[in-house]
Amino acid sequence: MRSLVFLLFVLSAVALESCGSEPKQPASEPKRVETPKPADESRRFPQANLVNAKVIDDHLLGKSFMPGGTLAHYQKGKTEYDMFVARMPSPTDAAILLPDWRKALAGARLVPSFGGYFGQDDGRPVFVFTKDAWVAGVVGLSEKEADMQARALAARLD
Repeated sequence: MRSLVFLLFVLSAVALESCGSEPKQPASEPKRVETPKPADESRRFPQANLVNAKVIDDHLLGKSFMPGGTLAHYQKGKTEYDMFVARMPSPTDAAILLPDWRKALAGARLVPSFGGYFGQDDGRPVFVFTKDAWVAGVVGLSEKEADMQARALAARLD
């Protein structure tokens, strides 16, 4: 009798094993979603004193929170400065990045007339603002000079 119970137990175990799901395959690597490269927006920059403009694929100005964008370099006499633009999917996305800039800038101050921030990044003055779906800014100029250049840049952003 015991051998009959044992035999039934073994047959039941074999039957249950064969009814299970198929063996699990190792998980495949997650597919990488490639973000599209940013467009060359050099036409957005004022042309006076422009030296060059280049497209940065990702982390504009070395900021992990920034996507790619276009960076323009200017020189007027001995004064050198940069301007940048990055187009976000929506105005909300652009606005969400502004607090990240506030945290990244030493001594960041809100510029109420522009709705942006002015502060220091690695010892260089930075003025950053949003306009619609754009995040833009001026690097390397005093607040007053950056404000003037930012207004010229903002006028070219649609």
